[in-house]
Amino acid sequence: MLQVDHIRDVDHLRQIAHLLERENDRLHDQNRKLIDEVTRLRGGDPSRLQQELAILQKLLEKREESTQVRPNGAPVTNGATKRKPQTGHGPREQPELPLLEVRHELAEGERPCSVCGGEMTEMTGQTEDSEEVTVVERRFVLVKHQRQKYRCRCNANVVTAPGPVKLRPSSRYSVEFAVEVAVAKYLDHSPLERQVRTMKREGLQIDSQTLWDQLNVLARHVEPSYEAIRDRVLSSPLIHADETSWRLLEKKASKKWWVWAVASHDSVYYRVRDSRATDSAEGLLDGFEGTVMADGYGVYESLSRASPKLTLVNCWAHARRKFEEIAENYPRESAEALSLIGELYGVEHELPKWDPFVTDEAVLEERRRVRGTQSREILGRIRDWAYAQRPLPQSELGKAIAYMGGRWKGLTAFVDDPRVPLDNNHAERAMRGVVLGRKNHYGSKSKRGTEVAAIFYTLLETAKLADVEPKAYLRRATLAAIAEPGAVTLPHTA
Repeated sequence: MLQVDHIRDVDHLRQIAHLLERENDRLHDQNRKLIDEVTRLRGGDPSRLQQELAILQKLLEKREESTQVRPNGAPVTNGATKRKPQTGHGPREQPELPLLEVRHELAEGERPCSVCGGEMTEMTGQTEDSEEVTVVERRFVLVKHQRQKYRCRCNANVVTAPGPVKLRPSSRYSVEFAVEVAVAKYLDHSPLERQVRTMKREGLQIDSQTLWDQLNVLARHVEPSYEAIRDRVLSSPLIHADETSWRLLEKKASKKWWVWAVASHDSVYYRVRDSRATDSAEGLLDGFEGTVMADGYGVYESLSRASPKLTLVNCWAHARRKFEEIAENYPRESAEALSLIGELYGVEHELPKWDPFVTDEAVLEERRRVRGTQSREILGRIRDWAYAQRPLPQSELGKAIAYMGGRWKGLTAFVDDPRVPLDNNHAERAMRGVVLGRKNHYGSKSKRGTEVAAIFYTLLETAKLADVEPKAYLRRATLAAIAEPGAVTLPHTA
């Protein structure tokens, strides 16, 4: 056989290519005549087959044109065959999904060749693959556990094989079932009655009281982990605080309660109280020494004055919001204020990020330097702009400027402390799940219900901040607590 790979002479290769081309043409003609003869003998239509053959020949020619031979024998791909660049993001990788391979084969009746009538055989290792994302419906299963009993010939000892882990002795529902209910309510915001209807469609007959019983027992197991998350939050030198309304749904009337939240960069702790007064905040921040980022609510100012070890800083997002709200009536003034505040955020976007649990003096020094020059100059212009305005004190513009001026010390503290962020958006994002839950199931039916809600919101939202799958974490924490009552499992630990 001629070894083309070892030929380096271009003229010699060209002659070989011409010979191969003539041989290909001869074989094509011979193949066409044979196919026409077979078709004629079987009573087929030669013209249709000629069209199919012409199409195949064009495809073959394109393939031959796309690959040429260099003088050194290496193939080169014709630039005309390059694929166009793909637009859009394309299919997303799904590394977390289990992979199920399904093989598709031709039925026996579909295997005769449509050209010559011969039997088609499998091309070993040749498949055309594609991916499809589908859904496997959730299924509830009634598992019958048979625990084998053992005895000794002495008849003095009988032992029963251990069964599955239970939320409580003789419970009919598994740990996984209770976790599923908790995640559906406090992470996916599905009320218990809605879950009952969904489960009924899936074959499970159950009532909302039974679901609540599972949540209550589950919450008692993981309550030590809930309190440990508070300790972790308060160990941070900087925390964010916020509060939002909650309802205690009683038979006669609804009473407004409050969800209080304190958050560090990787944890958040919730507590539901019956008031928005100072004592509720005191109980939440008891023992904390450091910096609290909050909005303009007066309770935080009272705590700051009462505790010299607590430093209060304020949120520019709230100050900015005051000017956004009056833009329709004061378009020029609000646009000027919003532009100046926007410059502060522009500086922040260029700063290196700071991790409260990682000591990096170089990062802190850079943040201090940039803020001390650029941000301080912008703050001076904001102050001069506010002094230049002459609004009526009770006008919307007057109130917006007064809000900013009354909290000027807390709003400007970030210049001297590089750890302090510009706003309290971290706490507001942490409140999003609570607010969505409130819109869906309105509140809690009992005081114990508020405690259970705070426990699960704390564990699930903290798992999200720690970039841990919430359902898997809750199950792990529950099993650890059942195995060792009082055990603490944080999502940040493996």
